[in-house]
Amino acid sequence: QVRLVESGGGLVQAGGSLRLSCAASGRTFSTNAMGWFRQAPGKEREFVATISWSGDNTYYADSVKGRFTISRDNAKNTVYLQMNSLKPEDTADYYCAATRRPIATTRLREYDYWGQGTQVTVSS
Repeated sequence: QVRLVESGGGLVQAGGSLRLSCAASGRTFSTNAMGWFRQAPGKEREFVATISWSGDNTYYADSVKGRFTISRDNAKNTVYLQMNSLKPEDTADYYCAATRRPIATTRLREYDYWGQGTQVTVSS
């Protein structure tokens, strides 16, 4: 079992930055690929970014490519999402997720563990 706890959300003006953190506990974290997803009100949960177990491979949704960066520190059992140049359309609840697989994946159904989410609001 893996427990995930997100933090770092909040209210920011358009063009600003936030860094989300996801602390993992439980079974070995360093062998799991990790991902970030988001869900805006009235919309389905969507993929944002993913990182392999080693951190060598990352993938991003087109909507955040060049603005967001996913990273991980296996020594601290933590994965991060640095969000720059934020836009009002980035407003959503952001969820950290872990898959039992070591390979990064963009597919929501391949993630086995989820955090409770952290809210990000970008004002125009």
